[in-house]
Amino acid sequence: MKVKVISRNPDEYLRETKRDIHKVQRNYDPALHPLEAPREYARAMNSVKLERIFAKPFLGNLDGHRDGVSCLAKHPETLSFLASGAYDGEIKFWDLPQRICKRSFQAHDGCVRGLTFTPDGKNMLSMGDDKTIKTWSMENEQEDPTNTILSKTVLLSLSHQRSQNQFVTCGEVCQLWEHGRNEPIRSYQWGVDSLHHVSFNQVETNLLAACASDRSVILYDTRDSGPVRKVVMKLKANSVCWNPMEAFNFTVANEDFNLYTFDVRQMRVPANVHMDHVGAVVSVDYSPTGKEFVSGSYDRTVRIYEAHKGHSREVYHTKRMQKLSVVSWSLDNKYIMSGSDEMNIRVWKARAAEKLGALKPREKAALNYHQALRTKFAQHPQIKRIARHRHVPKHIYNAQKEQHAMRDKAKRKEGNVRKHSKKGAVPFVPERKKHVIREHE
Repeated sequence: MKVKVISRNPDEYLRETKRDIHKVQRNYDPALHPLEAPREYARAMNSVKLERIFAKPFLGNLDGHRDGVSCLAKHPETLSFLASGAYDGEIKFWDLPQRICKRSFQAHDGCVRGLTFTPDGKNMLSMGDDKTIKTWSMENEQEDPTNTILSKTVLLSLSHQRSQNQFVTCGEVCQLWEHGRNEPIRSYQWGVDSLHHVSFNQVETNLLAACASDRSVILYDTRDSGPVRKVVMKLKANSVCWNPMEAFNFTVANEDFNLYTFDVRQMRVPANVHMDHVGAVVSVDYSPTGKEFVSGSYDRTVRIYEAHKGHSREVYHTKRMQKLSVVSWSLDNKYIMSGSDEMNIRVWKARAAEKLGALKPREKAALNYHQALRTKFAQHPQIKRIARHRHVPKHIYNAQKEQHAMRDKAKRKEGNVRKHSKKGAVPFVPERKKHVIREHE
């Protein structure tokens, strides 16, 4: 004989305190939930609408410079510390959470062209139009630099190696320096054109890239005696930044309103072309995860791109922000700093609708659930339209319409020429091959 006994454990249905939620017994059999997909679609629609409602990315500004902001530097060990240089030679140290200036001093005669911290964060290097490279101590607040190097050539950019006490400058030539020496240990030159931006690789620390005035991007290896490779583009590259997680990828900000991601193993064709800006792109910086990067442009907008996509996922703008000069992504992957011509440094959220501060477990679970819903239904037309839509200033909107009209006209003209020409006389040229002229090795 079979006897069935009802056994109930009070822990399965009783609350420990009155603040706990009631435990609900649920059967997850799909046959019992025929309307699960429509219900999840409605939740995803509400979630994406709420995300756009709560998208308020601007957090605050750091005001105090008397001239346009020319460069920014992140402290390698302290997230709340930021250094900025201006066109009048002034350097300021900022406390980001409190948005106050902790220290300010006149560092150079003329524009501050470069700022960078040493890997241990104990010293900072600055470089200006007065052909000097100065070392400042972070452990004391004395106004005088601990070391000053006088260069023989004009200096335009500065970058520090991640693992060694070496840094590189560029101007008329690219020079490799070492701490404790007042002369460069190595100089690199390819042709007679000057260099205006240089950046060290964060993974392969002996590799660096520089942008030249002859519209080229040049690769160097500090273990070699000369440049390694050069690729020439149709318009000048303004800035270059390496992917901190993929040693072979770097992104270039260009004068033709686009950004180009290159793979050093195949530089004849860029790996990706990132569009949407309507002005010259002057600065680019990667997130610490390497999955996204931020760009600043003369069209007075900050755009965020996913590294493998050609169009921006976010655009930030304010009424008073003028031409961007520098952008930077914080090392905790949460904030973006931008410096512009009207003497302000602005702080933005990297994800516009993200809730700041500590989250309770239930809040975190709800946010993860809604994110999964948005991802699941991302390709549905209505949800895609709501998630993609952005309000932009009128001058951006009109410039985008004009660019689209010009692009459509060029395609239509090329199609007409191809249709009335001999077969094969007008070949198809992919978008990625249009912007690179040649490669030198």
